[in-house]
Amino acid sequence: MNFGHLFECGMLVCFGFSWPLNVIKAYKARTAKGTSLAFIILIITGYLAGITAKFLNHQLNYVLAVYFLNLVIVLSNVIVYLRNVTLDRKAEGVRTKKKIYELQQKFKNSNYIKEEHMNFKELNTIANKNQVVLLGGSLETEIPVTELAQSFEFNFDLYNRSAKNLSLKEAKAYFEENVAALKPEGIIIHLGEKDISFFQNNATAFDKAYLDVIAAVKKANKKCRIALVSVANPKGDSVISNMNTHIKAIAASARAVYINLDNVKLWNPEATKAASAFARNMGLSIRKPLNDVAEILYSYAYLEMQYTEVADVIAG
Repeated sequence: MNFGHLFECGMLVCFGFSWPLNVIKAYKARTAKGTSLAFIILIITGYLAGITAKFLNHQLNYVLAVYFLNLVIVLSNVIVYLRNVTLDRKAEGVRTKKKIYELQQKFKNSNYIKEEHMNFKELNTIANKNQVVLLGGSLETEIPVTELAQSFEFNFDLYNRSAKNLSLKEAKAYFEENVAALKPEGIIIHLGEKDISFFQNNATAFDKAYLDVIAAVKKANKKCRIALVSVANPKGDSVISNMNTHIKAIAASARAVYINLDNVKLWNPEATKAASAFARNMGLSIRKPLNDVAEILYSYAYLEMQYTEVADVIAG
């Protein structure tokens, strides 16, 4: 009798004994919470390495059978884990629908569907954290971000937290009250349309107000990606042109992306869609750069919505 093999077998039995109990416990729990798939994969990798070593050393004996038995049991943990993930998603869907129903009942006397009538603080309680947020004024409230995100198959949630006639002076307090709780991973900011006189009278105060908004964003999530969008200037107004120069400089100082709306007619969002589809087919799961997201949103605003209508929205 080879005692080395016997003790190795004993080790495997001891290690493997807990896995059937773990499978039963996870199956009854009906939730993947508290289960680490990475740990299970690590164990599976270890068993595969042990089995490979047995074949390489030509040690085809009863110990190898115990390796395979343990491997099968651990693999069953993966199956139960995937089943529990599905159950968690269904349960989360039920909770979300229930919360939405409660909110609808609470705000049934208001136009709940319109974003400007939504209670963002309430909605933030059911929204996912660390996603991407659009923050702007009247124009942005008209952009159907949810439909665009679905159409272009974003691999993240995109929330519209814009407000009609939002001014730069109000933006910091508005962000802290309605957006900060989301701890956005990325944010697209379009401010200044209602602040032309403010900029003209005191450009320094304008810059400070914009930087205060960015500071509030970084306070909510210091790793947040930020994109600043220029103010539309179809008529080449010198004041707006100078304002956009300041916004571009602010973006550079904050290491943010600067989106120039003057280039909107040159954008091709369908090309972005094709590129993202190619990435998915290659098995890549990469978040779109904020400039791509902004181009999709504002291409719709300026090309699908009539430009004259957009100008009217801006004019208030």
